[in-house]
Amino acid sequence: MKRVLIAEDESFIAELYKTNLESAGISTGIAHDGEEAVNMIKKSKPELLLLDLLMPKMDGFAVLEWLKENKKKGNPLPVIIVTNLSQKLSQKRCEELGVADYIVKSDVGIDEILTIVKKYLKKK
Repeated sequence: MKRVLIAEDESFIAELYKTNLESAGISTGIAHDGEEAVNMIKKSKPELLLLDLLMPKMDGFAVLEWLKENKKKGNPLPVIIVTNLSQKLSQKRCEELGVADYIVKSDVGIDEILTIVKKYLKKK
């Protein structure tokens, strides 16, 4: 079974993603901040990360920096950014850090997020 880690500090949104992904047969875990996300990535080795950028303790950009360093060690992990930051500067920085996709929460529904997640899981 494919495993997706959801790094999202808003519990309602994290649970919404989790419920929809699990109803599609995708195993999920939830990290409520960036530090917890890094620890869970180390332990559970997910196939995909849904990452919010604005989180406590360690923001999404810091998680991406950590992932970039670990990718050099042979640990590639596709990341889909799911955020409310729609600024081009944020998108450009994420692209430079190697994200697979960048989604602005207010622009897409949960069904579209599920479709995008399935697309990237098929590539794995």
